[in-house]
Amino acid sequence: MASQAFDFDGPKGYRLSGRIEGPEAPRAWAIFAHCFTCGKDSLAATRTTRALAARGVGVLRFDFAGLGGSQGKFGDSTFAADVADLVAAGQAMAKVGKEPSLLIGHSLGGAASLMAAGMMPNIRAVVTIGAPYDLKNVLHQFDPAALEEIEANGQAEVHLAGRPFFVHKDLIDALRENDLRSHITALKRPVLVMHAPGDDTVYVENAAHIFAAAKHPKSFISLDDADHLLTQRRDADYVADLIAAWSSRYLPMLSTEN
Repeated sequence: MASQAFDFDGPKGYRLSGRIEGPEAPRAWAIFAHCFTCGKDSLAATRTTRALAARGVGVLRFDFAGLGGSQGKFGDSTFAADVADLVAAGQAMAKVGKEPSLLIGHSLGGAASLMAAGMMPNIRAVVTIGAPYDLKNVLHQFDPAALEEIEANGQAEVHLAGRPFFVHKDLIDALRENDLRSHITALKRPVLVMHAPGDDTVYVENAAHIFAAAKHPKSFISLDDADHLLTQRRDADYVADLIAAWSSRYLPMLSTEN
């Protein structure tokens, strides 16, 4: 099983840093979109993609612009920019003969995957893990005083996941105004919604709304006592097992031809 760097140009000219986890003979290719401020090297991204590779599914995980090893400024990012980065990732993979047919998104990355899939005709299925339906949910991670400063001055330094970031008002406005429901109902792709009922970062009600908005075929799987960031290896392995099994129904290279 090989792991290799895979950097590519984003839609705004920034160089985006990625890593491909790929088996010697992949049955399908996928993209993993990380959670808000997490990056490609988060435990959830690393463990889940490696576990999927061990099950025959090659996966690209990459840093959105302004995070990790990718160029750009996080403060200039928006939800729409993350979606555009996902589309660019798919195009870059296709150019080297690794065209993805599956999108997997964790937390806000799940919301971005639901939106990006509609712009990527070769994506056959989408998986969300602990994803928000109401994107304003992400604002709960901000200190109220920081939000007030952003509203007053157009930007402010905020601490997210223990790290400082400069955030512009454009990002806050995009999270407040985005209508994810219309994109989910128009998607017409198989959707697997995965969520832990005890998730205290993105409440499980978000999963219920995503599932209700999605068209059949759709599936919902409870992640039992997993935490939002999938910090336990057994939870990442469980998620990978379920994704590999579920997606085999929809991905052409995974399907058995009779």
